[in-house]
Amino acid sequence: MPDPSARRTQVWDLPTRLFHWLLVLAVAGCWWTGERGPVETHALLGYGVLALILFRLAWGLVGSETARFASFVRGPAAVLAHLRHLVRPGRLDHPVGHNPAGGYAVLALLALLAVVAVSGLFVYDEEIYWGPLYSWVSEERAAWLHWLHHAAFDVLLVLIAIHVAAVLLYFLLKRLDLVSPMLSGRADLPAGAAAPRIAPLALALALASAAALTVWCLIAFA
Repeated sequence: MPDPSARRTQVWDLPTRLFHWLLVLAVAGCWWTGERGPVETHALLGYGVLALILFRLAWGLVGSETARFASFVRGPAAVLAHLRHLVRPGRLDHPVGHNPAGGYAVLALLALLAVVAVSGLFVYDEEIYWGPLYSWVSEERAAWLHWLHHAAFDVLLVLIAIHVAAVLLYFLLKRLDLVSPMLSGRADLPAGAAAPRIAPLALALALASAAALTVWCLIAFA
C-alpha cells in the first residue's frame, strides 16, 4: 500500500535525467552501428558518449545533491544493510537519489563507459577508420586497445543487463518504481525526508558546453 504521508518531491534534476536517457540512446546506437555500421556514425556516437561522461564526472562533483558522488558512494556496511532490507518483507521507501548498492553500479558503469570511449580513440579498423589518437601509440598498443574496446563493451552489456534486472527486481519485490522518477524527476518521499538541493541549470549548460568543447578539441587537434 502507498504511504499516505509521502509527499511528491523532486529528486532528479533535468541535467541528470537528460544525461541518463541520452546515454541510453548513445550506447544503443553504438551497439547497433558497431554491429552493422557505418563506422563513421559509430565514432560520432562514441564521441558523444565521451562528452556525456565528462559532463557526468563534473556534475558528480558540483551538481545537484542527488547527482553528487559524495551523496551516494557509501561504505560496504551501508550496501549490506540496504540489501538485507531489500530481501525482507515490507515496503521500501524511495531513496533520495541512488541507493547504496546503486551508487556502486553507477561507478562501475561510468568506469566501463570511460574505458570503452577512451580506447575507441585509438582504434584502427583495417584502413576503414582511424581513431583520432591512433598515431599516438605503437601498432601493438593500438591492437591491444582495439581488443580492450570490444572486450570492455561486452562487459558493459552484461552490466547493463544486470542494471535492468535490478530495476525490475525492485519493482517486483518492493513495488518501487525507479523508472518514472528518472522521467519526471519526482518521487514520493517519506514525510520526514528533506528535498535535495538542485543546482542551477546554467551551471549544467556551462559544464556540458565545456565537455563538448573538450571532446571537439581532442578530435580536431590531436
